[in-house]
Amino acid sequence: MSKFNIVSADWATLKQDAQYIRELVFIQEQQIDAIDEWDAQDPISLHFVVYGDLKPIATARLLDNNSIGRVAVLKEYRGQGIGKILMLDIIQQAKIQKRETLKLSAQVHAIAFYQRLGFKAEGAEYLDCGIPHRDMTLIF
Repeated sequence: MSKFNIVSADWATLKQDAQYIRELVFIQEQQIDAIDEWDAQDPISLHFVVYGDLKPIATARLLDNNSIGRVAVLKEYRGQGIGKILMLDIIQQAKIQKRETLKLSAQVHAIAFYQRLGFKAEGAEYLDCGIPHRDMTLIF
């Protein structure tokens, strides 16, 4: 496994790399409409990009309302623990910022992944952009 580096910064700093990953994962692979992918939260969120082999390979964002969103790992890098190190970095950042909870909308296939990080599923399953999701919360 190669060395990974995680950078957290504002949208202006990480936009190019975060957009690259989200375009491949959400718009191309998962067929999410670009209109649904890009929103007003990007410019006001804290973004995270994981770099491996000197290129962007994973991303996520942390919103002011304690929501984690747009968690994506490039297909060829999945199954290597990159999503876990990304999420642990976001959780650590949230603790440093003295946030009491984190929440996210998990694609149903990823619920077990988030549960292993301490998130608990809540409420009923629902469709978001045609993909089944459930809300999840982590309380510190």
